[in-house]
Amino acid sequence: MPVYRLPREPVFPEPEEAEPDGLLAVGGDLSPERLLEAYAAGIFPWYSEDSPILWWSPDPRLVLDPAALHVPRSLARTLRRGRFEVRADTAFGEVIRRCAGKARPGQDGTWITGAMVAAYERLHQLGFAHAFEAWEDGALAGGLYGVSLGAAFFGESMFADRPDASKAAFVEGVRWLAARGVELVDCQVRTEHLARFGAVEVPRPAFLARLAAALRRPTLRGRWDLGHRAGPPAG
Repeated sequence: MPVYRLPREPVFPEPEEAEPDGLLAVGGDLSPERLLEAYAAGIFPWYSEDSPILWWSPDPRLVLDPAALHVPRSLARTLRRGRFEVRADTAFGEVIRRCAGKARPGQDGTWITGAMVAAYERLHQLGFAHAFEAWEDGALAGGLYGVSLGAAFFGESMFADRPDASKAAFVEGVRWLAARGVELVDCQVRTEHLARFGAVEVPRPAFLARLAAALRRPTLRGRWDLGHRAGPPAG
């Protein structure tokens, strides 16, 4: 199938037109309008500093139902001890920059370019991009960021400078989302790390159907407030 070159208008080809590896289109920009249009269509940007903007819609898609979150025993013990204070949206810029600067096995450089940082900070200012943060002894120890539309949260990247920090932020973040009716967490492509939390691969058509249903719900727009020590779920 062809890889589409995007026009100036914030429009995309149908996700089903993607290459077998998920690559759908090239070009365009990272304006808020285009990014929100992409996420609403099940598409996301992923590219390196020395390449044009690449847009992806992989098949299958890794998703997590917040109600099906699985917390490994060792992490559950860490959460019960209250080691981390988990917050939301108090250090978005620092979280995305720490994600960009984190060395990862098998990865040369980062796909979170300077342009990506600026674009997602703009989405954060508009109330669509959010961060969950794990703090320990007053220092940011780990976290993740993503985009919220309707009853869907699109996870983008996470980092940890201390053991279990990003995991604590992820678990507490998913619990918070579940309590507010979010029914779909997009994890993009399979990793064993996310599969351990209950994320499963689904065919693209099933993902798009779930996304369409989630987008019929109102967006949790604005700054999120989650300030407490990590621990067991309430109730």
